[in-house]
Amino acid sequence: MAVYAVGDLQGCLEPLKCLLDHVRFTPGQDQLWLVGDLVNRGPQSLETLRYLYGIRDAVTCVLGNHDLHLLAVSRQAGRLKKGDTLNEILEAPDGAQLLDWLRRQKLLHYDAERNVAMAHAGIPPQWTLKKALKLAAEVEAVLRDDARYDDYLANMYGNEPAKWDGDLQGVARLRVITNYFTRMRFCTADGKLDLKGKEGIDTAPPGYAPWFSHKERKTRDLKIIFGHWAALEGRCDEPGVFALDSGCVWGGGMTLLNVDTLQRHYCDCDPDGRAVAQRPITTTPN
Repeated sequence: MAVYAVGDLQGCLEPLKCLLDHVRFTPGQDQLWLVGDLVNRGPQSLETLRYLYGIRDAVTCVLGNHDLHLLAVSRQAGRLKKGDTLNEILEAPDGAQLLDWLRRQKLLHYDAERNVAMAHAGIPPQWTLKKALKLAAEVEAVLRDDARYDDYLANMYGNEPAKWDGDLQGVARLRVITNYFTRMRFCTADGKLDLKGKEGIDTAPPGYAPWFSHKERKTRDLKIIFGHWAALEGRCDEPGVFALDSGCVWGGGMTLLNVDTLQRHYCDCDPDGRAVAQRPITTTPN
């Protein structure tokens, strides 16, 4: 059995299929890990969700900010934004089924056998793995609870609080946990978030740095797979940290990582998020 992790799909189904064909991915035998942002901005958001739902037994998924945005819009807790490509899902006859599957996915996945964790944006430096799993589970439970689901989505948006505090309660507590797992890029060593910066690692505001670069980070003994940060172009020099968002929806490409061998496969995309007609590039780790 091979385990592959793939970067942000964002509704770009063609490059995903190109990569899976390239490695001869076989559902029922192999596993596919998804770093979140399955939908939005790309040309085939509905088809992407349908495809993943069809192979759901072979899929392990964490939610990204675009996935949560879709869920919020579907419950009238959020508004469609310019550039969103979500209407087809909202209007599809099987849309409710797909959305119900999506809301039951994780914020953080941990494979104890491999000692590998996966989150859309990452794990903040001040949290241990144990604490991160516990806090992720709090939000996951709310997403699956009909009595609390709509209230969570209605209060999910926002940049405050900017820093974790164990005394936080209610929607503020859930919001900051969500922001760490789905929106984080730059933060301070004690976890104060800057949610405005979206460019490369050299654009951090004074006192801030990429979450993975802090020397005090409590998950340095853990391998972490993440997406979300397209400006990194799928590159991260931090040992044990694997960036997979290579900007397929921005005319970059899509990256597929063999979780065990660390071999990468890369499919070029055009500016519309479609696979460029050529064989994917395969690279072997040093």
